[in-house]
This record gives sequence, structure tokens and C-alpha cells, in this order.
Amino acid sequence: MSQPETTCLVVDDSAVIRKVARRIIEEIGYAVSEAEDGDAALELCAKAMPDFILLDWNMPNKDGYAFLQELRRTEAGRHPKVVFCTTENDVGAIARALRAGADEYIMKPFDRDILTAKLEQVGLPQRVSA
Repeated sequence: MSQPETTCLVVDDSAVIRKVARRIIEEIGYAVSEAEDGDAALELCAKAMPDFILLDWNMPNKDGYAFLQELRRTEAGRHPKVVFCTTENDVGAIARALRAGADEYIMKPFDRDILTAKLEQVGLPQRVSA
């Protein structure tokens, strides 16, 4: 019997980052959807809550921090693992994201090894063998 599919939402205003992240995440066996900002991400989460969210910090309309605060205020929004993906190396900003409900963070640029290591740290291992 196969396991249910693990779903991931990639939230980033950069189409290039979304494409790179999608390729890595699909390679490790997850189904991926994309949003270009926090507003679009909240709409997608309302329709189908993902298991994992890779979340950019700086985006137009609704940034990652505002999205995360809103997400975590909902019952279903407490479930997904959220990994902030940012160019911010400000320790205060990272601490604020973790307090708001992020499970982990990674710095841009990232690669498959970095991303899979963070997924394992938050309890979401690869679904397919490397």
C-alpha cells in the first residue's frame, strides 16, 4: 500500500526560486504547488493545506512573516511544517520568524543537500531514494 502523497507549497515572488525549489522538492518525492506572495499562498492553503511550506521572507502584497502569523492563527494552519527561505541573515529577524511559528530556516542560495537536511530536521524525510 502506498503512503499518501506529501504536499509542499513554495511561496516566493521569484519565479526562478520557485522553479529551482519545485525541481528539488519533486525530485525528493513531494507534490508541489506554488504561490508568488502571501495572499496567494493563503488562498491555496484555504483550499488544501500542504504538509510543508517553503516560505520566502520578502515579497510584495503580503510578506512571509505576515503570511505565517495569519496561517498559524487558524486551526489547520498549525499543521504544516514551515521553513523560511531568506537572504536575511539578521539573527533578530530569524528569531522573530521562529517565534511566529516557523519550524526552521534556510539561507538563499540553497541546494538539494541543504533543503533535504532541513526537511529531515523538521521530520519530513525524502520520499524517494536519492
